Amino acid sequence: MKKITAYLSAVAAAAAMLAPMGQAQAQQKFMTIGTGGVTGVYYAAGGAICRLVNKDRAKHGFRCSVESTGGSVVNINTIRAGELDFGVSQSDVQFNAFHGAKQFEKDGKHTDLRSVFSIHPEPFTVLSRKEANITKFDDLKGKRFNVGNPGSGTRAAMDEYLASSGGKISDFSLAAELKADEHGAALCDNKIDGFFYGVGHPSANIQDPITTCGARLVPMTGPAVDKLVKANSYYAKVNIPGGLYAGHPNPTPTYGVLASFVTSAKVSDAAVYELVKAVFENFDEFKKLHPAFVGLDPKNMIKDGLSAPLHPGAVKYYKEKGWM
Repeated sequence: MKKITAYLSAVAAAAAMLAPMGQAQAQQKFMTIGTGGVTGVYYAAGGAICRLVNKDRAKHGFRCSVESTGGSVVNINTIRAGELDFGVSQSDVQFNAFHGAKQFEKDGKHTDLRSVFSIHPEPFTVLSRKEANITKFDDLKGKRFNVGNPGSGTRAAMDEYLASSGGKISDFSLAAELKADEHGAALCDNKIDGFFYGVGHPSANIQDPITTCGARLVPMTGPAVDKLVKANSYYAKVNIPGGLYAGHPNPTPTYGVLASFVTSAKVSDAAVYELVKAVFENFDEFKKLHPAFVGLDPKNMIKDGLSAPLHPGAVKYYKEKGWM
């Protein structure tokens, strides 16, 4: 009997020791951010945000992880399906999703889509092979051109540009659908003559082919751009600053969008609040994590480029800071 009592006491003691561990595991909550290709700014932005969230996970109980994805459209569709908590999206794609327009027309309005904040400007960037002698976008007709992978914001913007200009995919001798991680190598390997990409600058994705094979930035100007910017509030004319890349001392005119950070109304207020707090309580550190973040201003980030309503968890923090 004494042996049985001693055994039961030992089991009880072991259970007591394990109980806090079980409770801690139960309290651990997870959030996942969908980004883009691993060489793009979306992935860097997602990684930077997760790093800041995880820094205080012992206090708030959230563990953040980042996923490389196909980009804006994929992120929004995956958030809608409940498979991602947060994602990075071009401001035009966010607009279309919330209003059920264009690439989201079939699935209808994403009424649960919520804004968190906007991030960096994303100029639409055309890069061409040096040997192709491209000086303007129209020179790419009949050439091998990467229009972007289906499901990316880049591809959606390319389709919209072609519609505005009266062009079509068949204008190119080859319309490649490479992902952002693939188009630089394809350009330098003479598999394509150019590519179109919405990205914050400076970007390794642009830097690498310029350094490796002397690729050239191509301006995007003219009536088609004028028409798009006039008709759509989420577009703006911008310049890729001169001096960022070798051989490009002068600004390159183009147009673009903002990268925006989005979530779902179904994601808890606590999760959104802690993520927003992690970014803005460590804002100087956040801005240092990528050159594209240097000029960010919190008061602009909570209103510019946002078509969907702000998530209540974000609003709570912004009101505490006196920004709303």
